[in-house]
Amino acid sequence: TALADLARLEAKYENDIEVARQQRDFKIKDEGYNREIKTKVATAELAYELQVAITKQTIKEEEMAIKITERAQEIKVQQEEIARREKVLEADVKLPADASKYETEKLAEADLKRVVLEAEATAEAVRLKGEAEAYAIEAKAKAEAEQMVKKADAWKEYQDAAMVDMFLETLPKVVAEVAAPVSSCDKITMVSTGDGPIGIQKMTREILSVVKDLPDAMLDLTGVDITKTVKSRSQ
Repeated sequence: TALADLARLEAKYENDIEVARQQRDFKIKDEGYNREIKTKVATAELAYELQVAITKQTIKEEEMAIKITERAQEIKVQQEEIARREKVLEADVKLPADASKYETEKLAEADLKRVVLEAEATAEAVRLKGEAEAYAIEAKAKAEAEQMVKKADAWKEYQDAAMVDMFLETLPKVVAEVAAPVSSCDKITMVSTGDGPIGIQKMTREILSVVKDLPDAMLDLTGVDITKTVKSRSQ
């Protein structure tokens, strides 16, 4: 019985020892698990914080890059605006000024050229006119001289007969010229002393009197007796 009790006690002690060892091992493992979990949690938290820091840094870098890009874009826009204003200034001020200066110079050159050309044209016109007038005078003189020679030859050849023909040919024209003032008048007032014919009869006689005196004038001027010559030709 004592042995049985001793055996029971030994079994109990061994069981207690095993339980204690199991509890110790569990506690050790539990602490290890807890430590590992805490380590992993700490590592995860550290990794998260690190990632957050990295993310923040990345965001800051990206924001800075964006600001740099925006600033560069602003500078580019400003440069383009400056270039645009320079072009506008050049187009509105410089180019018109240059164009006006160029136009003024060209107009001055054109005016000078026009004046020179007009002077040359005037001189040429004067020269040509002088030559033309000289030629016309020369041609007229030559024609008149030839005409005079021909008339002289004709006078030599026909003499009195030619004079009579010319007189008879010219006579109607002379009569027409004498009567022309009368034919062109709308109204004629005649004054008479009472002696001789009056009215249209008197006017007709006066015109015929002028024509009748023509042979005598011809005789005085040329020495040709028209009346005598006509009578001799009619016989």
